[in-house]
Amino acid sequence: MPAFDRNKLCLKSLSERKHDLTVSVIKELATPSASPLDKEIYSVAKGICCAKKKSRSTIMLMGGHVIRSGVQKYIIDLMERGYISCLAMNGAGIIHDFELALIGATTESVARYIKDGQFGLWKETARLNDIINESYRKDKSVGMGESVGRAISLGDFPCKEISLLAAGHRLSIPITVHVGIGYDIIHEYPNCDGAATGATSFNDFLTFAHSVQNLENGVVMNFGSAVMAPEVFLKALSMARNIAHQEKRDIKHFTTLVCDLLELPGGFHKEPVRDNPAYYFRPWKTMLVRTVADGGQSYYIKGKHSETIPALWNAINGEESSEELSGSRERCFSEGS
Repeated sequence: MPAFDRNKLCLKSLSERKHDLTVSVIKELATPSASPLDKEIYSVAKGICCAKKKSRSTIMLMGGHVIRSGVQKYIIDLMERGYISCLAMNGAGIIHDFELALIGATTESVARYIKDGQFGLWKETARLNDIINESYRKDKSVGMGESVGRAISLGDFPCKEISLLAAGHRLSIPITVHVGIGYDIIHEYPNCDGAATGATSFNDFLTFAHSVQNLENGVVMNFGSAVMAPEVFLKALSMARNIAHQEKRDIKHFTTLVCDLLELPGGFHKEPVRDNPAYYFRPWKTMLVRTVADGGQSYYIKGKHSETIPALWNAINGEESSEELSGSRERCFSEGS
């Protein structure tokens, strides 16, 4: 069948692009003022501290807008202190992380560049494909997040200190990247190898599923991913529970947190009916209801990532200080160990 000839594409330099975000958006670590988020966020923080103490998984899934919200230092600090054991993102996440590390800027206006077909077509960003392709040629078991994280961490990237991927490499914390072919601008480029892209992201899925195997009495969080996070988590949890069931173990006592902008009713612990449009908001029925139905607990917090992630960081700090003062910890769940 006829195929599009990518070699005819015109790629321009990032120096010619008007960037909508620069490193000026990156927030410094600071305790936020009290907010209505505090009550629920402290419950999640307690679960995270408990999970760390028990060496259980604390998984953070995110959409690309989390990186654009400038909260990298909060996330990296939590990674450094052992409060995040796996970080999962979509393909947009590695693009924003890579561009910020490389040139200190990211994000283009779709409305501006789609008019003349220049949207997404930038030479420097195409290096991501070279990194993925080379890593896959050398090691068929390598993951996309590991490949890009290593390249940023060891390469000439002026702003690598704010890179989540580089932090993952430095700290040996898995950063998994879950892509859909055609979703991301780097799939437009002549140097995109579909086999390498698919294989490295699939390897990351298996790494993610391995983390889910340790989720009993752990925590899984979703910041702003309406499709990738709930769908990847659902499949990984089914795989993990399948093996756990054979081994006479449970993976059902854990906490889920969803942070997004949709207004959910107070009774979100019950999934909406099918004729309600909210039924198709996957984080609700998947992460807040179905996967915790047998013994877990779920929380939904409406808010911007620039507010919810600093609030979570602050709550963890408070719980950590409380633990140090008391010298003891309550169990997150009465079930399990």
